[in-house]
Amino acid sequence: MLDLIIRNGRIVTAAEILPAGLEIGIKNGKIAAIGIALDAGPDTEIVDAEGAYITPGGVDSHAHIEQDNSPTGDTWETGSRSAIAGGNTTVLAFASQRRDETSLLPCVERYHAKATGNAYCDYGFHVIMTNVTEQVLEQDLPLLAAASSASPHGITSVKLYMTYVPLRLGDGDLFSIMMAARQLGVTTMVHAENHDMVDQIAQRLAARGNTQTHFHAVARPQIAEAEATYRAISLAEVTDAPILLVHMSAPVGLEHVRAAQARLLPIHAETCPHYLYLTSDKLHSTPSSHAHSHEDDGSDDGIDGAKHICAPPLRHNMRDVEQLWEELANGTYTVVSSDHAPALYDHPDGKKRGLVTTTEEGRTKTKADFRIVPNGLPGIETRLPLLFHRTYDPEAGPPSDEAAPVHISLPRFVALTSTNPAQLYGLAHCKGSLQPGLDADIVIWYPDAPDRDFVITNAALHHRIDYTPFEGMRVRNWPRYVFLRGKRVWDRDNGGVLGAPGDGQYLPRTRSRILTGQAGRTATGMHYGERAVWM
Repeated sequence: MLDLIIRNGRIVTAAEILPAGLEIGIKNGKIAAIGIALDAGPDTEIVDAEGAYITPGGVDSHAHIEQDNSPTGDTWETGSRSAIAGGNTTVLAFASQRRDETSLLPCVERYHAKATGNAYCDYGFHVIMTNVTEQVLEQDLPLLAAASSASPHGITSVKLYMTYVPLRLGDGDLFSIMMAARQLGVTTMVHAENHDMVDQIAQRLAARGNTQTHFHAVARPQIAEAEATYRAISLAEVTDAPILLVHMSAPVGLEHVRAAQARLLPIHAETCPHYLYLTSDKLHSTPSSHAHSHEDDGSDDGIDGAKHICAPPLRHNMRDVEQLWEELANGTYTVVSSDHAPALYDHPDGKKRGLVTTTEEGRTKTKADFRIVPNGLPGIETRLPLLFHRTYDPEAGPPSDEAAPVHISLPRFVALTSTNPAQLYGLAHCKGSLQPGLDADIVIWYPDAPDRDFVITNAALHHRIDYTPFEGMRVRNWPRYVFLRGKRVWDRDNGGVLGAPGDGQYLPRTRSRILTGQAGRTATGMHYGERAVWM
């Protein structure tokens, strides 16, 4: 007999919205059947979706949880709890190699110890690589990518930084890692910003006293992202390596991605809700009462703009924001993640670390310095509601008002937030879709109602961070019920989070799938077979 039957909903897949009347039957944590009038036994639980849309559990494929360099960020308990409350049943976070570590294995073991027994949702790891040694390339990567009794890791993705002094790699290291990753079916994620360009602008801003929070966006112009994006694509093309460019925010950079995809290169792109809704005006700080009461001491300690400091930064124009929505709708983007990378605001090691106090001529001055504010925003719980807010049912069509902003179809929403990340990161055998044989990770939304909306407030969220960049924003829906492997772990109206730490399981992953383009293309300007003499 089935353990659970979900009735009276509209099932959404990455391809379509299935006909009304279909039911989902669940047994032993798996989807056992999708059909009509499924048989219920005396112990079968029945859930009435009341006509609401039903989508797969969200797969947030880019979240920073309990990293060594983020002492005030979310723990695995609080971060995964927040994920569940926002409809995410799977989170892929990061195990970060230290610069002095000559192997990847110690960092993976360290992050396993942090997460084991503490997660509300299922999870896996990407590895941030900072020290490219022969052992890393020839021994560690193959060991981590293979999931077996001897190597239970199944880690088939790595992240590389082209900026940040403690993390950045040069082009030679990027080249070497891409060469190793392509043979293993490992996805290479790249944070693309031109480090030297950003560093030089920041130094010149500081020399002129321009360190207030809003100068953060000035120091990281779109051209820095666009140039590094083109360079990363060139490295991927010459090595024939599939890559994912993370948290893309610059329209010109996306033009490079789209051009590469048009040449059938396996180049994937990701963005995040903060780039889809917010602009750089949020970086302007309000001078504090301290500054107002000491007008003659030169203080300018407004720091609240630091709540919106992330990298790449929020862009200046709403037109840039709307172009990102167009790229979501036209297929340039492959996934939407949260890039949940929070730090407390009101904490000396959090965002307020950017307050610098100096003494000149016997007077104390306090000033904000964007260069030492921790980068990153909280967003794991708000990712799905924010993206769902601008969706439409393809049977009804998008809003007819020509002046209305771009919307994406509900199937596209499922692809971007669940199905594509599961396929791209080797989880398609268990996650990302509503189909028999896969884990019963299910989100039931509220039935559509014209007068229903939800206001995002930090007080209602489940992370441990003291702010949300989306405070006061209204969205038209929110996950009502969330099921993790058939267990109801979220009921918004009756108890909220019903799960517990330890519900989440570690997920060994298989080889990544290429979702855009094809491997094996001849690089621009090369003769066919030319790589064979050096690969």
